[in-house]
Amino acid sequence: MPASRTEPIPPDHGRIEDVDVSTEMQGSFLEYAYSVIYSRALPDARDGLKPVQRRILFQMADMGLRPDRGHVKSARVVGEVMGKLHPHGDAPIYDALVRLAQAFSLRVPLVDGHGNFGSLDDGPAAPRYTEARLAPAALALTENLDEDVVDFIPNYDGQFQQPEVLPAAFPNLLVNGTTGIAVGMATNMAPHNLIEVVAAAIHLLDHPDATVEELMEFVPGPDLPSGGIIVSVDGIKDAYTSGRGSFRTRAKVSIESLGPRRTGIVVTELPYLVGPERIIEKIKDAVQAKKLQGIADVTDLTDRHHGLRLVIGIKTGFDPQAVLDHLYRLTPLEDSFSINNVALVGGQPQTLGLRELLRVYLDHRIEVVTRRSRYRLARRQERLHLVEGLLIAILDIDEVIQLIRTSDDGEQARTRLMDVFDLTKPQAEYILELRLRRLTRFSRIELETERDNLKAEIAQLEELLGSDVLLRAQVARELDAAAETFGTPRRTLLLDGGPVQPRSRSAAAAVDLQIADAPCRVFLSATGRMVRTELGVDAPNGGIVPPARRSKHDAIRSAVDGTTRGDLGAVTSSGRILRFSPVDLPSVPGNSVQLAAGTRADHYLGLSGTEHVVALVPLVDEPPIALGTEQGVVKRVAAAELANKHDVEIIALKDGDRVVGAGPAPDGTEVVFVTSDAQLLRFDADAVRPQGRAAGGMAGIRVTPGERVVFFGAVPPDATEAVVVTIAGTTQALAGADAGTGKVSVLDEFPPKGRATGGVRAQRFLRGEDTLTLAWVGEHPRAVAADGTTRSLPAAGAKRDASGQPLDGVVAFVGTGVR
Repeated sequence: MPASRTEPIPPDHGRIEDVDVSTEMQGSFLEYAYSVIYSRALPDARDGLKPVQRRILFQMADMGLRPDRGHVKSARVVGEVMGKLHPHGDAPIYDALVRLAQAFSLRVPLVDGHGNFGSLDDGPAAPRYTEARLAPAALALTENLDEDVVDFIPNYDGQFQQPEVLPAAFPNLLVNGTTGIAVGMATNMAPHNLIEVVAAAIHLLDHPDATVEELMEFVPGPDLPSGGIIVSVDGIKDAYTSGRGSFRTRAKVSIESLGPRRTGIVVTELPYLVGPERIIEKIKDAVQAKKLQGIADVTDLTDRHHGLRLVIGIKTGFDPQAVLDHLYRLTPLEDSFSINNVALVGGQPQTLGLRELLRVYLDHRIEVVTRRSRYRLARRQERLHLVEGLLIAILDIDEVIQLIRTSDDGEQARTRLMDVFDLTKPQAEYILELRLRRLTRFSRIELETERDNLKAEIAQLEELLGSDVLLRAQVARELDAAAETFGTPRRTLLLDGGPVQPRSRSAAAAVDLQIADAPCRVFLSATGRMVRTELGVDAPNGGIVPPARRSKHDAIRSAVDGTTRGDLGAVTSSGRILRFSPVDLPSVPGNSVQLAAGTRADHYLGLSGTEHVVALVPLVDEPPIALGTEQGVVKRVAAAELANKHDVEIIALKDGDRVVGAGPAPDGTEVVFVTSDAQLLRFDADAVRPQGRAAGGMAGIRVTPGERVVFFGAVPPDATEAVVVTIAGTTQALAGADAGTGKVSVLDEFPPKGRATGGVRAQRFLRGEDTLTLAWVGEHPRAVAADGTTRSLPAAGAKRDASGQPLDGVVAFVGTGVR
């Protein structure tokens, strides 16, 4: 712009100022950047919502679109939000609404969508075709807004009010994650399990100095909506510590028989935000480019009733595991997720770790509960004031009526009431507006009851506001309630593995598994977790690893030796044996077996809720496997019967019967039954001839009608220190409510008897006891609670038919402990 002008400026053209272009551009860019960061792209660390998401939920709540009401057109919601709160166009509003309704994007969806809200491979229908209402979890984010729990700010034109932040009854930012791109920064946060996040929040509430390591005991890693498996968990700890990190996710797959001499890879869960069509496209591209061999076909059998099922056929002569490794390397069956925990704290973007995210949220909830309590206290004090005034008037109602009748107008009546009965102005106004029906004797009783209740509530609120301990306890109770209402079990498995390493072209067709085929031992814990540890020349005791050394929790139910890439068998309660490879099981050091680091066996093997693993067995030409059932049936199955079988029944169970124990049982071994009416039977395994898989077994112990077998196991001849642990209780008590009595006796105290007999008494019941709730036979017993923590047992040496001693806590499982 020129510094001077030769012609005068006409007065009607206004005033023109010279400005520096660089200064103007800098200021405008900063204003734009701040607007994008604060008003559009980044979530608030308190409620975990971006402004558009917050406005959608608030407006839907204001429209009354509760879960118990009908759906309305999404276009109507978009129009209300755009017209009143969010003047940035309908497309971004509808995009945000759609994401809030997608169960594959959010761990706890906040909008209940009706219609086509899209999939991982396709977008949603237009807003005129879809309908929406709030999901139940959204009510927990918007509740108590009418009780002054948060500040309200004007909308863009000052005509309406909107909340600056939502109350958020659960840590939404961690639970549902988020993604956003601002100016010069971005955020990308993974979803987590609500129950785990709430447990960590309560722990931090009780222990403000808790470390990230302590919090990770409650939140071990993300829990993705699509499930899958997380490997390379080291990056998760980095993200929880510094706010930045990464981890790799894998699809949940299984190698199954698709028909005679045909094997396939079945995918049932995919990495986060990866759709099946993308997988199919990548597989086709890799096959056409001759980067991937061994693929016969790919079939998508996904439907809404059975969920995801992607079947990848393998050509004859190719190793399915080697093909799977190629798939991990060349397709999104293995994908990475970068964590960048950037959120607004006090209006400023910050990168937050796990502890900081929980701390910001807890401070917000404490403030919400404090403001809500103050509001309720003020409302109850106001109501109590009116009720006390009304009670004064009712006590002398005739004089009150006479006073009102003789007054010239309402102003004089109010003044006279205040003077005669010593009332305040609000009390006098309330009496003047009183309906005559409230003057009955019954109304007086109601008012007195209401007065007493108000005084009690006021005292509780004053006590709550006066104690930081009570305030934090109230926050913890509300978090617990939210977790109980909206929490679901973990979907994503956490395994300590690593990404598939690239291989040379010359080795493309060779078998190249990422974990070496080394000797290992696999443990099944009493609480149902599996973990493996390597066996080698450097292991203590010449390669024999003592179980559970230095382990704080859990006990061992079963242990079996094998190789990392080899096959082992898992015997289930429904009489099946499942062949599996321990290659993806969590690995722990051989000198410190931490069973708590294992993964749930039922989840790892894909069992239903009514079926569980009772024992692990080798699948080699070694001893037969013995099984015992609840109805007292015993069976031995030769290992040759299990050759090359992936999932087979090994016993024909009667209706209502189930397997309670199993284990290798060579000749010379003793098998032991213990029943719920405290009868123990031991006899030689030689008395049970091996049978085929289809056989139903033979009589093991005679079970009294109405009773059942609570333990079955095989005791090797070298188990010279074997003991019998029995725990008695009552069938009238609730499960887990009565610790009962326990006894530990030496197994040699019990004489052997013949098969199909009733056995001998294992414990004398005390008054009120009528059943054995638990029994176990073996060496080095360890008792644990349902969560794996250790429980004390009486000292060994009690007589076989003696009564038990009171226990200090409920024992859920007994297994082998430290040797």
